[in-house]
Amino acid sequence: MANTPCKVVVIEHLTLDGVYQAPARADEDTRNNFKHGGWSMAGADPQMQQIIGKSMAGGWSLLAGRTTYEDLFEGWQVRQPSHPMTQALTDVQKFVASQNPNYKHSWKNSILLEGEATEAVAKLKKEHDKTLIVFGSGLLVHSLMQHGLVDEMILMIHPVVLGEGFRFFDQGTPFTRLKLQDKIITGTGVILANYQCITG
Repeated sequence: MANTPCKVVVIEHLTLDGVYQAPARADEDTRNNFKHGGWSMAGADPQMQQIIGKSMAGGWSLLAGRTTYEDLFEGWQVRQPSHPMTQALTDVQKFVASQNPNYKHSWKNSILLEGEATEAVAKLKKEHDKTLIVFGSGLLVHSLMQHGLVDEMILMIHPVVLGEGFRFFDQGTPFTRLKLQDKIITGTGVILANYQCITG
């Protein structure tokens, strides 16, 4: 058992108007007919990759909602099987939250969280010995925030306004104080802000 609770660190690409939907690929969210898929140009900014890499130093595991888990599998394992990031994601322990208790995961080193997600994550935080990294997974993150289970947020705020799309901090997001721990402005104008979440 871990000596101290592990951290939950949320990493999100956001537009200036707060949209987090489908940042990576043009066809990332065809289910909702979203026409701005791939807006982040994430792979074009090496500083963003360095920041994400730094946050994973010292050991980490992936925590993801089912949709994001499947998007990551499609974007990396299916489309880029020889990429170093694919190997990293394949090798790492992955915890998947799904409302379907019979969901069958497709990636090795994956575990389906049992029962209600927030209760399962609260238990993981006490017992797991690595930082839990969350990419995307907006619905899961909102639930975790409602229960004070998010410790840090790394928000990558891009200089683009979409005017539509799913907003990360939508109506119903709980009141949360964020303490800025670090910030970087990349050469492409992306603001990378690392926040500590303060509860209570």
